Amino acid sequence: MNRNWKRWVAQSAVGPWARRLHGTMARWAGRAAGADKSRDYDLQTLAVMRRVLTQDANCVDVGCHEGSMLREMLRLAPRGRHFAFEPLPGHFAGLQRTFARYPNVQLHGCALSETAGSATFQHVVSNPAYSGLRRRRYDSPDERVEQIVVRTERLDDVVPRDMPLHFVKVDVEGAELQVFRGAVATLRAHRPVVVFEHGLGGADYYGTRPGDVHDLLAGDCGLRLFVMADWLAHGGPALGREAFCEQFSSGRDYYFMAAP
Repeated sequence: MNRNWKRWVAQSAVGPWARRLHGTMARWAGRAAGADKSRDYDLQTLAVMRRVLTQDANCVDVGCHEGSMLREMLRLAPRGRHFAFEPLPGHFAGLQRTFARYPNVQLHGCALSETAGSATFQHVVSNPAYSGLRRRRYDSPDERVEQIVVRTERLDDVVPRDMPLHFVKVDVEGAELQVFRGAVATLRAHRPVVVFEHGLGGADYYGTRPGDVHDLLAGDCGLRLFVMADWLAHGGPALGREAFCEQFSSGRDYYFMAAP
């Protein structure tokens, strides 16, 4: 009966409307599931920070957005030095207002990359968290995107070489490898804990392969890669190159951590 009803609807005058409604509901369900997973990753990131940060730990927030993680860095490491990077002018102005009273916070209104200079940046006005250096497919087909020009810097050129670095958060909508390439000297010297997003729908628009990220972090910088939930539960296991690539291609996880 149910199958016959579906066939009748599909062949009737309301068929096109029903298909559009079904597509819209599926997108809403997908967004809700994605939002739940993002909340889980945020909670896991906070749990990692609580475990590894001391009162005087030094941190970097790449893709600071509205500053929620920077606030936690300040709360958990009030005597540390903290560097935050946010290229969207409106968000950067908000960060300046919020964190102006903290002398140990250094804000930078730029995007981090592998070269210093300037670049065209895709400002997703309708959903700023999706903004990045490359335009990509978004969850909604009618997102409003404006192109702006932003300054780019290398982390190696900004963070003092003699300052120990303990924690780095990277959320840059696909440009992770470019950020890491501009930070190799810093990551290799200090081997901080790094929490980063890396998944399909973002990194693939930069021509990035997950093996390249694994090779840089594990091979060049001496870090081990983990699924955060596994590390928090029992310290591992570390992801080898093949396992990390499989995580990326399957979409099972898209937030990871690297640690000594």
